[in-house]
Amino acid sequence: MRLGINLGYWGAGMDADNLAVAQEADRLGYDVCWAAEAYGSDAPTVLAWVAAQTERIDVGSAILQIPARQPAMTAMTAATLDSLTKGRFRLGLGVSGPQVSEGWYGVKFDKPLARTREYVEIVRKAMSRERLSYEGEHWTLPLPGGPGKPIKLTVHPEREHIPLYIAAIGPKNLEQTGEIADGALLIFPAAEHLEATALTHIRAGREKAGLTMDGFDVCPTVPLALGEDVTALADMFRPYTALYVGGMGSRKQNFYNQLAQRMGYEKEAAEIQDKYLAGDKDGAAEAVPHSLIDSTTLLGPVERIADGMRAYAEAGVTTLTLAPAGFTLDERIAALRAGTEAMERAGLA
Repeated sequence: MRLGINLGYWGAGMDADNLAVAQEADRLGYDVCWAAEAYGSDAPTVLAWVAAQTERIDVGSAILQIPARQPAMTAMTAATLDSLTKGRFRLGLGVSGPQVSEGWYGVKFDKPLARTREYVEIVRKAMSRERLSYEGEHWTLPLPGGPGKPIKLTVHPEREHIPLYIAAIGPKNLEQTGEIADGALLIFPAAEHLEATALTHIRAGREKAGLTMDGFDVCPTVPLALGEDVTALADMFRPYTALYVGGMGSRKQNFYNQLAQRMGYEKEAAEIQDKYLAGDKDGAAEAVPHSLIDSTTLLGPVERIADGMRAYAEAGVTTLTLAPAGFTLDERIAALRAGTEAMERAGLA
């Protein structure tokens, strides 16, 4: 099992700290550094900035939002970043959610699986430097009856095949991800539930494509907090968990809420959502079960973190992406270093 880090969103007042965290992860031998985007900072700019100031760590988009860009533009971005970083780029894609897709980008959030499949096909075709033509339900290239003609990418990526990941939560999306991608970006992963909530579906997709799990990167993001008081550390993540389980998406389309239900928290997920949508964010945070937080994070002293890492490795995780938590840069760096120490203690390094 390899280690990565996730810097989350840029522009939240911690940009210098985030760069320092990325540079320390590079020095410590972490495998990949991911950056996110929603409706603030964009991921490619951040990744170019980080890559220019690191030496060996890969940089990855977690995620580039599908409704934000035409697929050919994503292929251009991927090819450019791969060239600039000399083969250190990983392309992570995701459909985002209905509120962002329709409210921010003005793109209908309909048929997300079909849109993702077509998007991936076009991106891969463009990056292969074939002349680009495509006929699908959502994209037709070139547009018929006009002056457009099939053209091909003018730049050469560093590699013939840039690793492509998809952020997936629901069973159908996970299955399709196994079928068409090189890796899956997961969130709120509990080691004891990983087989039922994710790997079963990914494996089905791999089998559908005539593939095995060999070479497929199972890549969950897991917050890490170092300290002795596990309860206090878990309480740090109550607002974060309540936001996703209670407030991400609509009442009918909250993929994180549905995931919590699949992990056995049906009643609790409903209560968190009811309170959050009613404006009681503090109440929603209080309603988050400690066990839900503890099972989807790495909390405590190094020995306990090592036990958690071992459980993730045994469950089938191949790249464990850490989000090192702390109120100061020194605390985040300490958490980052604890990650490598825990890997060694777990016998995984």
